Amino acid sequence: MPLWGWILIGVLAVIAAVAVVAAIIAARSARSRTRTEHLQERFGPEYERTVGEARDRHAAENELAAREKKREALDIVALSPEAREKYRQSWRTVQTAFIDDPSGAVGAADRLVTDVMRERGYPVDDFDRRAADISVDHPTVVENYRAAHGIYLTQQNGTVGTEDQREAFVHYRTLFDSLLARDNDQDNPKEARA
Repeated sequence: MPLWGWILIGVLAVIAAVAVVAAIIAARSARSRTRTEHLQERFGPEYERTVGEARDRHAAENELAAREKKREALDIVALSPEAREKYRQSWRTVQTAFIDDPSGAVGAADRLVTDVMRERGYPVDDFDRRAADISVDHPTVVENYRAAHGIYLTQQNGTVGTEDQREAFVHYRTLFDSLLARDNDQDNPKEARA
């Protein structure tokens, strides 16, 4: 075979190898985009918070994907109508107590949310784990939960103003409503109040 034939075969082999590498890179990029889109849709504002906190999109996405896997292993159950009503009544009692004892009511709200989580099947031993688990099912309210719990902890260690306590209470209420929502009402907890 003449030299130019060997050169042509070599050039074609290089072109084929470059095409294969480009296809592999494109496939990985598409999978990465699909994963990112899934996580952004699933976690909403929690996605942005986690990426900002990690300062590395890939590490943050690994964290969120790990949360999903942990959550899938949990046996989260819906509350019975009787349990929902019992908890609603407890909330009304706590809410009424806020007028005379905001500090005590914030603590009671924290405990009530934890009780609901426990009954639904969420692990409740560690706050960070609770927040991570809740972020999978309730990504739009988990930041409220973190803020409320932060105020609750601050009030245990010192004086917190009534406005901060009211804010914590409102945040707890948002998560409480989401936790009590029937599974088909997850995205609209106000409907579940009826």
